[in-house]
Amino acid sequence: MMRSLWTAASGMISQQTNVDTISNNLANINTTGFKKETAQFKSLLYQTIQNKSTDSTGEAKPVGAQTGLGVKNSAIVSQYTQGSLKQTEGDYDFAIQGNGFFMVQTADGSIGYTRSGTFGLSVGSDGITLATTEGYPVLDTAGQPLVFDSTIDASLLEVDEYGNFLYPDASGNLVTTGKQIGIAQFNNPTGLEKTSNSIMLETAASGTARVEGQDATLKRSTVKRGYLENSNVQAANEMVDLIVAQRAYEMNSKAINAADEMLQQANSLRR
Repeated sequence: MMRSLWTAASGMISQQTNVDTISNNLANINTTGFKKETAQFKSLLYQTIQNKSTDSTGEAKPVGAQTGLGVKNSAIVSQYTQGSLKQTEGDYDFAIQGNGFFMVQTADGSIGYTRSGTFGLSVGSDGITLATTEGYPVLDTAGQPLVFDSTIDASLLEVDEYGNFLYPDASGNLVTTGKQIGIAQFNNPTGLEKTSNSIMLETAASGTARVEGQDATLKRSTVKRGYLENSNVQAANEMVDLIVAQRAYEMNSKAINAADEMLQQANSLRR
C-alpha cells in the first residue's frame, strides 16, 4: 500500500506539469508565432513481485508478476506546424511560410531565432535599422544587422518573397539593395532553448543553424510582408486536454485516499 501512495503521487505531479503546459498554451493563444507545447510521459521502474508462478495444477505460468512504480514527465515538446497568417497594417510585419526562423541579435550579442515577425525601423546615428519591438536588430544572411543608409526614403523599400530588400533607382525601377533578411532552419527545432520575448537559442540538441540561401539542400521558406503568423494553438483541443488532465489528477488523488483508508483499516486490526 505504501507503494500505491508514491505511485499515485507521481501521477499527480506529472499531471500538474501537464496542466501547467496546457495553461501556457492557452495563455499564448494570441502570441505571434507561438508553437503549441505538449507534455510527454514515461513509466518509471517496474518492481518484480514474482519471477515464476504456477497455476492450481502446478503448471508454470508464461509470465511473472511485475508492478509499476508510477510515471514521470520525459519532455515538453513544441509542435512546429504552420500557423495561419493574419493580415496587418504594418509595413514591417513579416510572416514566414515554411520551416525557417528570423535571425535577430540578442542583448548579449548572440544570435536568437524567432517566428515572430513584428518588426519596425529604428533610426540612429549609424542609419536606419530593422529591429524587433524590443529593439533587437534583425540580422541578414551573414549574421550582420540590417542597416540602411539614413538618406533613403524608407517608405519606398520593398521586400520580395525571399526577404530581399529592393529600392527604386533613378529610373524608378526596383533594384536589389544587397540586403536580405536572414532566415535559418534547424535539423531539430524542438531542441531550441526558449527564452523570453519569443526568442530561442541554438543548442547541441537543435543542431547548428542552417541559413537559407547558403545551404542548397534546404527547401526555402517564403516571407509575406504585411502579415503575421498566428499561434498554432487550438482553444477547443486545449480545453479538452485540460479536462482530461484534471480528471487524471483527481483519479490519482482518489487512489491516494483509497490507499490511506486501507492503511487505516490495517492499523486498526487486532488479534
